[in-house]
Amino acid sequence: MDKIIILDFGSQYTQLIARRVRELQVYCEIQPWNRPIDDDPEIKGIILSGSPYSTSQEGAPRPDIRSLSAGRPLLAICYGAQLLAQQTGGELLPATIREYGRARLSIRSENRLFAGFTPDSEVWMSHGDTIAALPADVRLLGSTETVDNAAYQVGEYPLYGIQFHPEVTHSQHGALLLKNFVVDICACRQDWTAEHFIEQSVAAIREQVGDGQVVMGLSGGVDSTVAAMLIHRAIGHRLRGIFFDNGLLRKGEFDQVLHDYRQLDLNMAGVDAREEFYQALDGLSEPEAKRKAIGRTFIELFDREAHRLTNIQWLGQGTIYPDVIESVSVMGPSATIKSHHNVGGLPEYMKLSLLEPLRTLFKDEVRHVGAALGISPMFLGRHPFPGPGLGIRILGIVDAHRVALLQEADALYIQHLKDSGWYDRIWQAGAILLPVRSVGVMGDERTYEEVVALRAVHSVDGMTADWVHLPYDLLAQISNDIINQVKGINRVVYDISSKPPATIEWE
Repeated sequence: MDKIIILDFGSQYTQLIARRVRELQVYCEIQPWNRPIDDDPEIKGIILSGSPYSTSQEGAPRPDIRSLSAGRPLLAICYGAQLLAQQTGGELLPATIREYGRARLSIRSENRLFAGFTPDSEVWMSHGDTIAALPADVRLLGSTETVDNAAYQVGEYPLYGIQFHPEVTHSQHGALLLKNFVVDICACRQDWTAEHFIEQSVAAIREQVGDGQVVMGLSGGVDSTVAAMLIHRAIGHRLRGIFFDNGLLRKGEFDQVLHDYRQLDLNMAGVDAREEFYQALDGLSEPEAKRKAIGRTFIELFDREAHRLTNIQWLGQGTIYPDVIESVSVMGPSATIKSHHNVGGLPEYMKLSLLEPLRTLFKDEVRHVGAALGISPMFLGRHPFPGPGLGIRILGIVDAHRVALLQEADALYIQHLKDSGWYDRIWQAGAILLPVRSVGVMGDERTYEEVVALRAVHSVDGMTADWVHLPYDLLAQISNDIINQVKGINRVVYDISSKPPATIEWE
């Protein structure tokens, strides 16, 4: 299968580059800039990301671009373009003013990279250094009002540098530029489809697992459900599922999910483990400590339940690509935001091999695969829900009382979104219980009770997100019902932060 390699220098937009390439139905992978690129004939081209570094900064990434290209087409974006210009004899200077935002790109020379562009188009800039001069054998392709050398080609080689970011929607013809590079210049076949992925994955699972059996901890979410159905298609009832009630699920979710999985003919067992998880969380308030306690407890209980089964050699997981990316850090690239419940391997005592059929997919791609597998839209349309559940939507101490409060508030919130038609227009929504109390008045009495924040975001894959502009009257109705019906909550606020700089979850 043809593929593109994206070398990550730490840009906040690296994952967006991958998304745009995948949208062309071409497979791509992100890897740290300092990992050697395989001598693989399926690798048809390389893209270099931007970076928070300056090329003159101590410790900045400085791979030899010509050698890593090894004759393959290469597109260097922002920092990558500056590094390529520097290594081919160009001159870089610190910009007097950091250029950030929209600019107008004028095409200076006809070229395959800019085929189909209008002579003057809008692009998105985000850089400090600027390319002051290009070497004699480098051909200028485009300029903006403030950046003379905004795009170039090294001689007649398929080595291109662009100072702007084509992966963001603000760049008017950005998707076209990436298509020109990936499909025309790199000659990649556009065969990265859900059906192709299923066919390859089922064959790979059968080969990996052989006559063995797989155990999997299921959550009711899209990722674990699609992963389970892929494995089930490959090996049938040799997949054994375990679903824990960890006391951190949404209201009524345990019984509903068990029923839904049995409708899918999955070999499933439900386990009530609420007390074990509450004990593990007792006294913990720091987010990472809670995540690790939940993860550790899950592994211990999962190991206990798995040992009750016989001839299990594999552990199936619903790990997806953003989980992997957000849990890796190499000198800043894809900086670790948080530890992830699906990433980091297994304790040696479990003696199971990992099976992660969705590890290369983004969330929207998982949904496409799920639809191709025939999974109900009821499952696929569910909003993402964090693996640690309400444990990281309850800021501060987690106990049964605070969980019950949040479950009631969250259930009212989600039901209002469904009744009003907003649920399916939102990528993710949920309520967060804050570690503060506020004074209120109910009737003639003073109250001093909990505060709930409501969160709703638009996104494609969770790597970036914008807050949703819910109607004021709907927010007022939700707030009124939560305060009136959930004893212990007297204030509701709405989160209007985007990612970045915030994250979707609060912890």
